[in-house]
Amino acid sequence: MPANLTPAYKTAEAHYRRAREPADRLDALKEMLRAIPKHKGTEHLQADIKAKIKELTDELSGPRKGGAKTGPPTVVRPDGAGQIALIGPPNSGKSALHAAVTGSHAQVADYPFTTQYPMPGMMPVHDIAIQLVDLPPISVEHPIPWISNALHPADGALLVVDLSAPGVVERVIALHELLGERRAILTDEWPTDSRDDREEDDLFTKVIPTLLVGSKADLLEDSSEELAVLEELAEISYPYLAVSTETGQGLDQLGSWLFDHLGVVRVYTKVPGKDPDMDRPYTVRQGATVHDVALLVHRDIAEGLKYARAWGSSEHDAQHVGADHRVEDGEVLELHV
Repeated sequence: MPANLTPAYKTAEAHYRRAREPADRLDALKEMLRAIPKHKGTEHLQADIKAKIKELTDELSGPRKGGAKTGPPTVVRPDGAGQIALIGPPNSGKSALHAAVTGSHAQVADYPFTTQYPMPGMMPVHDIAIQLVDLPPISVEHPIPWISNALHPADGALLVVDLSAPGVVERVIALHELLGERRAILTDEWPTDSRDDREEDDLFTKVIPTLLVGSKADLLEDSSEELAVLEELAEISYPYLAVSTETGQGLDQLGSWLFDHLGVVRVYTKVPGKDPDMDRPYTVRQGATVHDVALLVHRDIAEGLKYARAWGSSEHDAQHVGADHRVEDGEVLELHV
């Protein structure tokens, strides 16, 4: 039986897909449940929505005692030009990598499960920063019931593995199985924007662009053989970067790789009669418009926007452009209301 979803439901679903905050996703889910047609053809979808509402409600209420949370939050609010989740088996070198590129105080030790909750940090790249979130190791010995919610805001993931470690293939296979059970799927496709409008996507399955990071590269003269074995036996084929926090190998390339593959676009703004602020760009994704940038500046400016003057995107600087003009990296905008 066809679902015959209403425009009101589709609008609420679009809000859910765009939402990054748990509270915003919960509001969108409640609106979806109100707007969905109630008949046999939507029973399965209704059940999924109700289950997700319960999951998010439990997460937002959290374990409380005396009105206070008993642990850190399990979802990190997105910041910077994008959020990248660091995932991997125990002792894979995630926390050492996180500390090396963000300057965070992530706990690093030779024993497993030192990371218990998400640890955010900012990695400087050019004149912006990308947020890296170090998540607890994923393994059958240490299940993480909230992992799918923690991954929801992520624009991508670094799958960090130690190719020299015994049993790495089995651990990577187990990691994929555990994520699959939580409806989180890793993909080699970057960026995620290419998947946003595919109606066949499962609404509640998180598809995460992934870069395979071989940590502790200093322990292997040539990791190509170990990488080939991992890819064949675990049946994976992600882009790959070898790094070492001991020698610094690959650390400089990591930020630039993410910048390029996330499709980050930096836009600078100026006030009429003044020089542009070239120190603090606004960041959007490829395909974003002047209206999208105006929303980042202030909602009132976006609502009252008449036109913008643009520099740097064509042979003719200071051209007048409309709200639907697609911005390019390095462009300067002067917004007029």
